[in-house]
This record gives sequence, structure tokens and C-alpha cells, in this order.
Amino acid sequence: MNTATATTNTVLHQVQALLKYTYGLVPIVAGLDKFTNILTDWEQYLHPALANALPFSPHTFMLIVGVIEIIAGMLVLVKPRIGAYVVMIWLIGIALTLIASGKYLDVAVRDLVMAIGAYAFAKLSELDNRKTVADNLSGSFGEHALVK
Repeated sequence: MNTATATTNTVLHQVQALLKYTYGLVPIVAGLDKFTNILTDWEQYLHPALANALPFSPHTFMLIVGVIEIIAGMLVLVKPRIGAYVVMIWLIGIALTLIASGKYLDVAVRDLVMAIGAYAFAKLSELDNRKTVADNLSGSFGEHALVK
């Protein structure tokens, strides 16, 4: 392995680690905060029609959401390839709910951007770590390989 490939592999692993801890820890923190509301009052983000359709209180719903977020974050930390897709889908769902409510559109846009990042992380996690970055990229893009 040449120096350029080794450096690229090192950078790739650093980026993967950063994304793993970001997309693992942020959902865990947000999930835990559903129980304390220290960061924000999470119920304010709940679409009114959804809140009215629930068979239980919005607070109970947010506690369930918190548990799901904690599990999703833990999944990212343990099984990044799967967890990144779960977090991506979760973020898209949150964004669509916010867009449907017509409120907090800035948060919806942020969540969609975070979902794109989670998708990018999922794709990076699919790379075969036993191969070099050059081998992975040339195999993924064929004649349009980024690294040759």
C-alpha cells in the first residue's frame, strides 16, 4: 500500500469514526432528553393531528420516541451499517411530520440535511475495510472511479 492510499484510508477511518459517534450519541442524548426536557419541550414539535389521534398522552408518546431514539443511537454504535439507515429514515420521518405541520421548517430542513449525512455514513460503512479505498471506490464506480 502506498503512502497516498494509507493516508486516504486513515482519513476515511477518521471520518467514519466521527460520523459513528455523531449519529450514535446525538440520538441517545435526544432520546434521554425526552425524559427530562432539559434541551427543549419536545411535545411542541408534535403535529397537532397526530397528538389528537394518539391513544395516550403526548408526553407518553415522547417517552416512546425517546426509547426508540436511544435504541437507534445504540444500533449506530454497535452496527453502523444498519443503524445509519435507521437514523436516516427516522430523521426523514421527523422532517416530514414537521413539514406537514407547517411549523419548525428550519428544524425540518436541518433534519433532512442530517439524514443526508446519515446516508453518506451508511454508504461509507458499507465499504469493505479489508480493501484499500482505491479498491472500494473503483469497484463502486467502475470506469468512473474517483481513485485509480
